[in-house]
Amino acid sequence: ATIRQQVRMALSQAGFDVVEATDGEDGIAKIRGDSQIAAVICDINMPKKTGLELIEEVRAGGANSQVPIVMLTTEGQPAMVQRAKQAGAKGWIIKPFKPALLVAAVQKLTG
Repeated sequence: ATIRQQVRMALSQAGFDVVEATDGEDGIAKIRGDSQIAAVICDINMPKKTGLELIEEVRAGGANSQVPIVMLTTEGQPAMVQRAKQAGAKGWIIKPFKPALLVAAVQKLTG
């Protein structure tokens, strides 16, 4: 919840509308239910569905199947980064993170 709050504050201050999800399943439902999603930020380790599962389900089809996905995680193993990129992640940021870096990544992917 604390990280979601930090992400929301950073992106909101940069002018983005933010939709929060409490877990992987909630995230997938919100991504599929909103055609205006410009980018997704998620963790590898989430309740109910992992970040990799989220990527795979989003990329499997639907209105937002090509939405840019940025992983914001403590996971830094090269094999995991490669696996997520192969699944369709477009960015990887290690926690703790600098809000300006997150905003810059989202702006780059949505600009």
